[in-house]
Amino acid sequence: MTGAAAGVENAAPPGDVALRLVEVVKEFRTGGTPVRAVDRLSLEVPRGQFLALVGRSGSGKSTLLHLVAGLEPPSAGEIWLDGVELGRLSDDRRTRLRRERIGMIYQFFNLLPTLTVAENVALPALLAGESEARARARAEPLLAEVELLERRDARPHTLSGGEMQRAAIARALVFGPALVMADEPTGNLDSRAADQVLALLRGLAQRHEATVLLVTHSREAADRADRVVELRDGRVVADRSGAA
Repeated sequence: MTGAAAGVENAAPPGDVALRLVEVVKEFRTGGTPVRAVDRLSLEVPRGQFLALVGRSGSGKSTLLHLVAGLEPPSAGEIWLDGVELGRLSDDRRTRLRRERIGMIYQFFNLLPTLTVAENVALPALLAGESEARARARAEPLLAEVELLERRDARPHTLSGGEMQRAAIARALVFGPALVMADEPTGNLDSRAADQVLALLRGLAQRHEATVLLVTHSREAADRADRVVELRDGRVVADRSGAA
């Protein structure tokens, strides 16, 4: 069941577009002076695409992630995710959409050290009010897919960096999200582990029919994507096919 079908209001038929940004603007005020972090940005990401978002620090990448995740409202424009326009949702429904339709992967994994690997992967389902048995039933097949089933009772500090990121990928997919946002997921890994994580992320996203938005400074990581979009001063300045 998609987020729209799960009771989110103001849904439009999603079609083949997972993410649509229409003339999106985000302004902040610094010392009374407005600064545009995102400047009338429009972008469409087809369902199932692996898109890399690149650009120098200050180009607007992090702000754009926050907007797409519904953590901040745009100053102007529209953001559509999985057929739903975020600006029309209440705070509660936006939180629900973010929890159920967006999976997040971070550079530093964000695993809770006091929980086992299986408990970390199941955590989003537990926070959503599912029973422990139901949450674990969601987690275990994903642990098998990322080849961590035998480490399900281990604590994060006993894992390698690559294993921790694989656990984070499993956690991001626990609700079968429409969009997976990966913020520098290979930035804390050696090249071999980074290659494994990118290959795994691509394969899992395809099997789970998820769209991937990868934010990275790594040209090698970006070239693994289907498409590479470069930002500068909050605008798209290049849009090309990746080498994948």
